[in-house]
Amino acid sequence: MTTVDVLSVASEIYPLVKTGGLADVVGALPKALAAEGVRMRTLVPGYPEVMLALHGAAEVHAFADLPGGPARLLATHVAGLDLLVLDAPPLYARSGNPYTGPDGKDWPDNALRFGALAAAGAAIARGTVAAFRPEVVHGHDWQAGLVSAYMRYSGDGPRAASILTVHNLAFQGQFPRDLLGALQLPAASLSVDGIEYYGSIGFLKGGLALADRITTVSPTYAWEIRTPEGGMGLDGVLRQRADVLSGIINGIDIDVWDPANDPHLRQPFDAKRPALRAANKAALQERLGLAVDPGAFLFGVVSRLTWQKGLDLLPGVLPALDAMGAQLALLGAGDPALEKRFADAASRRPGRMAAVIGYDEALAHQIQAGIDALLMPSRFEPCGLTQLCALRYGAVPVVARVGGLVDTVVDANEMALAAGAGTGVQFAPVTAEQLLFAVQRIGTLARDRVQWRRIQHRAMTTDVGWARPARRYAALYRELVPHRRR
Repeated sequence: MTTVDVLSVASEIYPLVKTGGLADVVGALPKALAAEGVRMRTLVPGYPEVMLALHGAAEVHAFADLPGGPARLLATHVAGLDLLVLDAPPLYARSGNPYTGPDGKDWPDNALRFGALAAAGAAIARGTVAAFRPEVVHGHDWQAGLVSAYMRYSGDGPRAASILTVHNLAFQGQFPRDLLGALQLPAASLSVDGIEYYGSIGFLKGGLALADRITTVSPTYAWEIRTPEGGMGLDGVLRQRADVLSGIINGIDIDVWDPANDPHLRQPFDAKRPALRAANKAALQERLGLAVDPGAFLFGVVSRLTWQKGLDLLPGVLPALDAMGAQLALLGAGDPALEKRFADAASRRPGRMAAVIGYDEALAHQIQAGIDALLMPSRFEPCGLTQLCALRYGAVPVVARVGGLVDTVVDANEMALAAGAGTGVQFAPVTAEQLLFAVQRIGTLARDRVQWRRIQHRAMTTDVGWARPARRYAALYRELVPHRRR
């Protein structure tokens, strides 16, 4: 098997910096690809938390004039990852998360911050780093969208193949056209076939127009984004490039998400010992101040609290949960109005509902291990990782019939159950009424304890790891590489 060298370009990576599922994917993919003969190095910005994790990093290049100013390129190996870190303190050494400041607003210089990242990625593709000239550059989301633009407009000569993966089409990176000079791109790039998007500079649009291949994170989402309803204004570009667009489902790191060896749990368990989950349910109820009752059906939410996730529908279903005698454990942050609604609802339901506003990695694991069912009423969901974790941990997912949720959760309808299938419940359309119906279905399924255990067992033995997706990515890389080697 011939080895392929790949440069991954991303704005976050687990375990160094994480705001969502993108970091999990970027952090897990290199390890999975190694088994497929792919050597992947990942270029990330030098945020404070990244710089603090570096030990023995070596400077491998100095950029005199990237967008936003000079920068150093550092090479290091951290947490099993081969990293190239773009050290540019004026761009990245600041408090806040990678995209927004402490006030919650986007950093005003985000165009330069991620233009610099993309320009550095293109330079590495041209051989800036000795002994590493990637054959494929794999960018993730709008923050790496301009990599293919810098590669395309950097002059003649051989260049690496380029792939852009769309993790969420809703985030597009649009900026004023008068930043073109600061981004060091030629006027020719600002065209309908380049980075121009309704008179502005479109980072994601440019990547979609110029990358050799486009992937997204589930087959169903790859179809949805070609429609006006799901395309977020980019459906025309995606229909035009449908021949290079494919959907590859995400996986999760099954070493990190392993109920048999999870240090965050009170009691490890697995598909052969599902009864041991009960100790984790009791521990979760204790931690969150819920009534410790093994017979109370416990729903869970681990999510951003946003319109996309459909969680504005959940308050309307709470009376039905009360009527069922069910409990709810919620962990998430996002829309301040939703945060307040859930906090207020929990205060009115002592012992029956807990709302933890924020994010806690350990608690996320504990919720998945302790709940009976996970609620994901997303209006759109490119892939979703939370439901994959739920499957692995035996928490039956209740999901909207959209995007990657369709591709990963098998609806436990009558025919599926008769055929020995079914790992969760799907519902559509995404309304409060249909969410209520799905919750009632779960209640009916759970009353048949034998059938419920079978559903849990199928969920826990579902392949949610990276092996299959990694094979598909490796095949895609190799499809692009041969003509580069002539």
